[in-house]
Amino acid sequence: MPGRSQITDATLMALYEHTDKLKDEAFTLLHLMETSDALTPDLETDASLRLKQIQVELMKMRPLHRDMMEAVRKTKEETAKARDEVDGLHLQKQNLEYEQNHLKTEIAACENFDHKYQHLDLIPVEEYLAQYPEHAELDPHELMIARINDEHQHRQALEEQRQGLLKRKQALIADNNRRKDDLANLDKSVEKFLEGAEPIKKIFHKAY
Repeated sequence: MPGRSQITDATLMALYEHTDKLKDEAFTLLHLMETSDALTPDLETDASLRLKQIQVELMKMRPLHRDMMEAVRKTKEETAKARDEVDGLHLQKQNLEYEQNHLKTEIAACENFDHKYQHLDLIPVEEYLAQYPEHAELDPHELMIARINDEHQHRQALEEQRQGLLKRKQALIADNNRRKDDLANLDKSVEKFLEGAEPIKKIFHKAY
């Protein structure tokens, strides 16, 4: 329990002062009653005065005690409110720690993820920078993006060339098929012509 020198509340200090006076009057009255053999008029008067003083001190202490009880009640309410706030902050702290750990896990997963770009057959950095020296000051991330974009453009150009060659191949195949059909039709026409010319050949054979 803290000493009185540490008490700063005026109501509590006043309550202590009246308590001390009350104890002094009570101890004095008790001492008078114990040391006196008979109840003399002077003793009776002194005892009556001290009883009145005790009653006065009690009357002064009642409102102080009531104020102290009200202060204690308010302090308990404020303490409970502060405890709830602390509990809320503690819960928020736990949630933030959980979120932090979750984000760390996600970041680690992203950093260790086997990205497809890591397996792209990109030209070496030295060769790329030789072609694009203006990119020499880029940081590694920006440089990787630039290399991927360059590779994408080259692959798009190659794909366009492939599509062009594929169309040309399909056109040549279609032309060859058409020529085959023409030759087949020509063969049929020749066969029909030869079949139609057979009687003429027989006539020539008879004549000569």
